[in-house]
Amino acid sequence: MQDSNSNKNLNKNEIQQKTDKEDEKEKNKESNKDKMKEKELTDIKILNKKTDRAKNEINLENDDKKLNINENTNNQIDIHFGMDIINDSYSNDTAVDNMFIVFKAINNILYIIYAKDKPSIIIYNLIDNKKINEIKNAHTCYINNFKHYLDKINKRDLVLSISSFDNNIKLWNINSMDCLLNIKSAYKKGEMYSACFLYADSQIYIVSCNDYYPDKPGPIKVFNLEGKKVKEINNSKERTFFIDIYYDNKFDNIYILVGNKNYVKSYDYLKNTLYRKYCDESLSYHNCIIMYNGDDDNIIKLIESSNDGNIRIWNFNSGELLKKFEVFNNREFGLYGMCLLRNKYLFVGCADKTIKLLEKDTGKIIKILHGHYEFPSTVKIINHPHYGEILISKGGEYDVIKLWIIEDKKI
Repeated sequence: MQDSNSNKNLNKNEIQQKTDKEDEKEKNKESNKDKMKEKELTDIKILNKKTDRAKNEINLENDDKKLNINENTNNQIDIHFGMDIINDSYSNDTAVDNMFIVFKAINNILYIIYAKDKPSIIIYNLIDNKKINEIKNAHTCYINNFKHYLDKINKRDLVLSISSFDNNIKLWNINSMDCLLNIKSAYKKGEMYSACFLYADSQIYIVSCNDYYPDKPGPIKVFNLEGKKVKEINNSKERTFFIDIYYDNKFDNIYILVGNKNYVKSYDYLKNTLYRKYCDESLSYHNCIIMYNGDDDNIIKLIESSNDGNIRIWNFNSGELLKKFEVFNNREFGLYGMCLLRNKYLFVGCADKTIKLLEKDTGKIIKILHGHYEFPSTVKIINHPHYGEILISKGGEYDVIKLWIIEDKKI
């Protein structure tokens, strides 16, 4: 009788084990199905990217033919694709100012600082082409903007990072990986897309702007490195995506430059007043500003890109519009990040996912670079010890960071 009960219990256990195994098999099947679906989606994305890349190569050839680029003997430079150097970066698709930064550090290493979607901050050695450090959970939401300041007095590289929804500004010593300052909720409402360093009175300051401040004019705020607000400059009720500083060494003055929804503005930092408003008939987002005074006319020029597809060059002091180049003929395609090359050319990121190389004085397009999957909001030039002069670029969201090699044309 006892043996019979033991056999029954044994049979029950065997049946239960068999059932458990079958359940586990079913779970594994479901898990494998999920993995297969995920792999299929990944393969589709990769295939789409390869297709886009092939289309881009065809478009590049066609664009060169349309522009007679290969027949342009006046063009003294050539640029070609080098490599995809970073493929795990992430940035908000509405960010337009410095989604990454590239600079020569105090230790003479070339660094790229960029963000991942965790969001973490990655320090990348551009000479050795490898990641050397990561600051995990640097912010509570995606990072919109980086800025670098070489603090020669204290022999350190300072980096600003700002995030959007939490409106936090953080200051990092990249050499020691320490967070030196966290300005929490610099603005109570709206979002932040840009901030920058300012040097005045032998002190380093942080200047910030706000995307939208619904109840009163959105102020420009100035903080010291202890996080205390030391100045506030009234801005208009406009979305502000870009902020930078211009130092007029000739007259020992400092100007804060902002790209607003409808206008570009400059503020006299020392007088705490609006200096000039740069506007014409177009009311469009202004995404990037470059200051330039290297021409023979000795006029200080403000160059800006906007969402209406135009580049405008202004007389900084008078506010007069000097030149206007139409890169696109409709408002559908905006212009974003810009950088100046050899004081003769402009690289500009465009909403058609290309980077265009233009002659600064004429606006003539002399080269179109394809390969990005989102519009290139950040383009930067730096000298590399192996490649010489290079362009680094990135599109929005998960787009890769690319390296382009700039060379003198062989005639």
